[in-house]
Amino acid sequence: MDITIHQAFLPHDDPDASLAFYRDALGFEVRKDVGYDGMRWITVGPPGMPGTSLVLHPPAADPGITEDERRTIAEMMAKGTYASIILAAPDLDAVFEKLQAGNAEVAQEPIEQPYGIRDCAFRDPAGNMVRIQETR
Repeated sequence: MDITIHQAFLPHDDPDASLAFYRDALGFEVRKDVGYDGMRWITVGPPGMPGTSLVLHPPAADPGITEDERRTIAEMMAKGTYASIILAAPDLDAVFEKLQAGNAEVAQEPIEQPYGIRDCAFRDPAGNMVRIQETR
């Protein structure tokens, strides 16, 4: 079988702040920026990897969720417990310094984990946990 991860989804509640984080701070390319009914879906991805994308979506857009569920999602996003993603980079310290200089919210400075991974963590503007592992 030849299966790849094509897209992953993370919620956002401020498209411009999300663009500043994913495009300007992380250096991802904007592949699509689609608006509909006052909402925006923004597709970004790492340069040189057109087959892998991250879709930043408005969490309230799903017509199948209730108002109570929307409130719960908003509460979880505010606490940073709703969604997360793990990225990887060969120079973790450089990525950390760039994000920290851009005023991204640091959740964990670079550290060698007891399970053999060196990583750091940030919260994106929507509260999503963004962990970055060092590739070796």
